[in-house]
Amino acid sequence: MMEQQLTTTQLEPLPTEIDSPQAKLVYLYLEASGGATASDLNEVLAMKKIGVLSVLNCLTQEGLVEKNGAEYVPCN
Repeated sequence: MMEQQLTTTQLEPLPTEIDSPQAKLVYLYLEASGGATASDLNEVLAMKKIGVLSVLNCLTQEGLVEKNGAEYVPCN
């Protein structure tokens, strides 16, 4: 299981173009953790992998997330 660490840094407000609760959850997790693989998101957020991949695809198309190797990271 992936070890989780708490962050004390202030997170930026969610982009207004994110509408779905699942996308908000995935984006917030990526921002808080600095990046994660689809498998990490599947495990940590208890979402079906197909749902995770669909959300990541939408966030990538919106230019909010990019793939860096195996990890997805928020765009800055």
